[in-house]
Amino acid sequence: MGHGRPGLAMTGPEVAALPFPRHPIRDVVATYVHQTSCPGDFAQVTVDFEPGEAGFAFEVAQGARIPPDPEAAHYVAALEEGLRAELAERVPGCAVAVVLRGIRIHEVDSREGSFRQAGRVAVRVALQRE
Repeated sequence: MGHGRPGLAMTGPEVAALPFPRHPIRDVVATYVHQTSCPGDFAQVTVDFEPGEAGFAFEVAQGARIPPDPEAAHYVAALEEGLRAELAERVPGCAVAVVLRGIRIHEVDSREGSFRQAGRVAVRVALQRE
C-alpha cells in the first residue's frame, strides 16, 4: 500500500518505517480551534522538528513567545503530551527533538486539551512537510 512517496515503507495507513524527521522542519504552525458552544477550544503553537539522538526530546527555545498567562506552563506540558502521543502512534521509534518557538492563548477558550490537540496537529503538519 503506497502513497506516492518513494522510500517510505508503510506498516499501517500512516506509520513511516524510516527515521523522522530526516531533515529539520522549521516553523510548523499548528492551530486547534473547536467551537460548538461557549466556551470553545483554541490553541496555536509554533514548533521546529529536528533530527534527534534517540527517542523524543522537547525543549522550549530561549526567547520563545509565551504569553504571561498563569496557565501557560500547563499548556506547554499538555502540548508536549500531544506531540509525544501523536508521534508514538504515527512514527513509533522516531528520533526527534521538538523545539517550542511560541504559543498563542485565548483568555477564555484555551485549555490543556486544546494544546494537547495542537500538539497532535503539529505532528501531522510536519509529516506532510517531510
